[in-house]
Amino acid sequence: MIRVAIVDDHDLMREGLRALLEKDPAFQIVGETGDGQEAIRLVTNLRPDVVLMDVYLPGGIGGLDATDQVKIDNIMI
Repeated sequence: MIRVAIVDDHDLMREGLRALLEKDPAFQIVGETGDGQEAIRLVTNLRPDVVLMDVYLPGGIGGLDATDQVKIDNIMI
């Protein structure tokens, strides 16, 4: 099973991705958020196999910065 985290500030986008992925038993959604800082915590704590990360996120830390921070912390995404 592929463990997936979804990071996007648009609720509709997260819901749509979740709905599509949940149709396939190979995927398990382990978490989702709409915030870059929370994305770092989520990935650090849940250790998903794949992170679907929006590039533009509100609140100061965008998707690219969040991804860089996760990589600095030596977490494979």
